[in-house]
Amino acid sequence: MKILLLSKYSRKGASSRLRSLQYLPFLAAEGFQVTVSSLFDDQYLDQLYRQGRRAPLHVMVLYLRRLRVLLSVLRYDLIWIEKEIFPHMPALAERILRWLGKRYVVDFDDAIFHNYDLSGNPVLRQIMGQKIDVVMRCADWVVAGNDYLANRAKMAGAACVELVPTVVDAARYSPTGSSAASRPVIGWIGSPSTQSYVVDIARILKVQCQKHDARLLLVGASVDIANEFPGVDVEVVTWSEASEAELIARMDIGIMPLSDGPWEKGKCGYKLIQYMACGIPVIASPVGVNVDIVGMNQCGMLAASIAEWDVALDKLLESPAQRLQLGSAGRQAVENRYSLSVQAPVLAGIFTQCMTGPESV
Repeated sequence: MKILLLSKYSRKGASSRLRSLQYLPFLAAEGFQVTVSSLFDDQYLDQLYRQGRRAPLHVMVLYLRRLRVLLSVLRYDLIWIEKEIFPHMPALAERILRWLGKRYVVDFDDAIFHNYDLSGNPVLRQIMGQKIDVVMRCADWVVAGNDYLANRAKMAGAACVELVPTVVDAARYSPTGSSAASRPVIGWIGSPSTQSYVVDIARILKVQCQKHDARLLLVGASVDIANEFPGVDVEVVTWSEASEAELIARMDIGIMPLSDGPWEKGKCGYKLIQYMACGIPVIASPVGVNVDIVGMNQCGMLAASIAEWDVALDKLLESPAQRLQLGSAGRQAVENRYSLSVQAPVLAGIFTQCMTGPESV
């Protein structure tokens, strides 16, 4: 089967790397021929991360490049789309694929429909508010990272919806266990665009670090975040794909604070999965899929308020034995459900069913 993958980013973009690109070796071994065409390149991401803005001329060039790729869709048996073909443009390309009879699978790991239906721009809301519903409805299959996204697809009238969580290659992550012999490390991994969630609980992190002589390890944050934690031993490390697993393995507790908003409900809890893969207990805000991941797998604690974050951090920092117990449960959950080896056959099965099923799926 020949598949055209229209990813949003290269491997430098987390969503593309996790939701599609990491599956390619397995799919190739199963006989799928996947051609990858990313929309945004590394130059775009570097500028976005460093300067927080986009170069309009460069974006236009990238859109024209994607348009040229779309002229080749008839060569492929199936189109695999990450989220949407052209962000911030109507779903014309997806409609055309449908009119041409080209089957496509679309994947969502974020509530990007809220970029449109909850936009502060009333014109954008009016014109584009239902765009992602159209993308979902025209698809032969919608793959969703959590129930919030899957339910939106069902309400949009998607023909087939499959829940596939965001996963890790478990072989890359080594459980290290929690030691009482050294200073405990509270860790977080993310990007400058999401570090505000950590700043929101900075006061209680400072209190608990000082109480238990703990350290903070922040992976992927901007260096100036250290200013939010005076009197605390803070290490801020640049993220890289090659080093992320090793850095997480240095943590004793992994945290995922979030706001309780519509956008956050669409997140797929990838930080938690990474922590769990290293056998690290987690503390997370009870938002969206976090509730299911932590609750079903008994791998950590949920904290809805500053007071609850205080209690959760205090309990885990003072008990290496409890950290070890919760971390072991998390690692087992990764091996059973949140690993590439478990979910790759599910994705391959979707592609196969999409092509071998009836003309109208």
